[in-house]
Amino acid sequence: MAAPKKGRSASAQSKPGRSLALILIAIVAMTGGMFASGNKTPRLGIDLAGGTSITLKAKADQGSAINKANMDTAVDIMNRRVNGLGVSEAEVQTQGTDHIIVNIPKGTNSKQAQQQVGTTAKLYFRPVLASEPTGSAASPSPSASPSGSGSGSPSPSSSASAKEKASSSSSGSPTPTATATSQGRAVTDALKADATPSSSGSPSATSSPSPSASSSGGTAEATKLQAQYAALDCSKPAQRAKAGTNAKPGEPTVACGENKNVWYKYLLGPAAVDGTEVKKAQAVIDTQGAAGWQVQMTFTSSGSKKFADITAELAKNQTPQNEFGIVLDGEVVSSPFVQTAISGGQAEISGSFTQQEAQSLANMLSYGALPLSFKEETVTTVTAALGGEQLHAGLLAGAIGLALVVIYLVAYYRGLSIVAMASLLVSAMLTYVIMSLLGPAIGFALNLPAVCGAIVAIGITADSFIVYFERIRDEIREGRSLRPAVERAWPRARRTILVSDFVSFLAAAVLFIVTVGKVQGFAFTLGLTTVLDVVVVFFFTKPLMTLLARRKFFADGHKWSGLDPKSLGAKPPLRRTRRPAGPAAGSVDPKEA
Repeated sequence: MAAPKKGRSASAQSKPGRSLALILIAIVAMTGGMFASGNKTPRLGIDLAGGTSITLKAKADQGSAINKANMDTAVDIMNRRVNGLGVSEAEVQTQGTDHIIVNIPKGTNSKQAQQQVGTTAKLYFRPVLASEPTGSAASPSPSASPSGSGSGSPSPSSSASAKEKASSSSSGSPTPTATATSQGRAVTDALKADATPSSSGSPSATSSPSPSASSSGGTAEATKLQAQYAALDCSKPAQRAKAGTNAKPGEPTVACGENKNVWYKYLLGPAAVDGTEVKKAQAVIDTQGAAGWQVQMTFTSSGSKKFADITAELAKNQTPQNEFGIVLDGEVVSSPFVQTAISGGQAEISGSFTQQEAQSLANMLSYGALPLSFKEETVTTVTAALGGEQLHAGLLAGAIGLALVVIYLVAYYRGLSIVAMASLLVSAMLTYVIMSLLGPAIGFALNLPAVCGAIVAIGITADSFIVYFERIRDEIREGRSLRPAVERAWPRARRTILVSDFVSFLAAAVLFIVTVGKVQGFAFTLGLTTVLDVVVVFFFTKPLMTLLARRKFFADGHKWSGLDPKSLGAKPPLRRTRRPAGPAAGSVDPKEA
């Protein structure tokens, strides 16, 4: 029998401990990272943890193309809406090129979630009647003190002007001292403004209105609205979600906005300009004023006249009634103040903007309404109890499948089943740790189809061991001893394993690309476990088999080793099957030949 080739294969054969040490170090390192990050278990999907899952399909029927920019903008807007429900674990993400998946855990009301994410929201410009910080940042008394601009914009101060900026405020807009009676008249005037929305209120202002302030008309509405404003605490998510609910464009309302991690409450007049009348908004560098970024707006013809009328009224007022609130989905995203009347159909919002902040505001102005319309494909609500039952059922199915595989391996391969079970254990450990780490890293969530993919992977992994074991048995049947049989069987088994795993991975990749939603969880898990199967076979199963071939129990072919030459029907040793040298050609009689 020919000796095994020297070189790289001989080196790998003589030092299998290196491969085993390498994979064990990798397991320990990833396990340590899992515990260090605090993610000790895989993140569960909606169908296992409970919650509401909504699948939306984009439709290009609003003049906008279905592309990555529009889909990302829609995701940002939907994130704002879902966060308004006060659900911190909610997820909004794209699937494929034209689908958005909204996952809201813990059994949130599906009807409320549908109303928040799927509708095409409105953007309004409303005059500000009053504003003040809430929560811990609120002033201890209603008297005026310098505060932030009360802006929901990312910048601490912003101003609106015509094509050329008149001036830029370097500090926040102060909240002036005034009487509650004058503010009460402003609220009452706003209530009367249904017929004339451009009337924004009284020139005088105050930092907080008094419920007792009223004038001759609209007393009940003014008192009710003032009471809502006085009681509103925008630092509380539950109150933010309810602020200004079902407010009509032609009526005054209350709203919340965030500025530098401080929530402000607003008392807003009737909508003066609709967001659909903003023709274009873009973030540009402020080249004429202080260094920084600004947002340029261009209005339609009808929007230009409305904006000129409202800015002419606001320019006469004192702070904060010279501000207009840009309201998206009931939240004030910015509240720039007006210094002069703006005409000509173009305006600028300037202040201490960074590029990202200016671009964000420009996107909101351009796409306050969703840039695409969406059709609901599926809405699924799963209670936490039902999710727990499904998780239990999935784990039970996996345990049954694993037990059947182990029984088959022990019954058919006997001692070799030790190698198979150790390899399955290593594969399971790697899968669990990687799934736990992928949760916070890429948002992977283990759902019921993903559990099914993991169960299928048990069979795929066991199949690789069986291919290798059968190749070793074939070599033993040819009359070879165990150690050379292990090495000669590996190249043949390796090719078969790689081809088989490649086909499985290709099927998983195609399934992941062409499907959306939960089916992708199955495809992702199947692809992941297929890659891990290759890693485990190369770095654990083969080196472990090389080490066991040196042990007497396996090398001598014990009947419980699974490698007994007699029970396998092995041929006599190859050296005994060599033909003896024949006689010389000349000594053989031709007739006998």
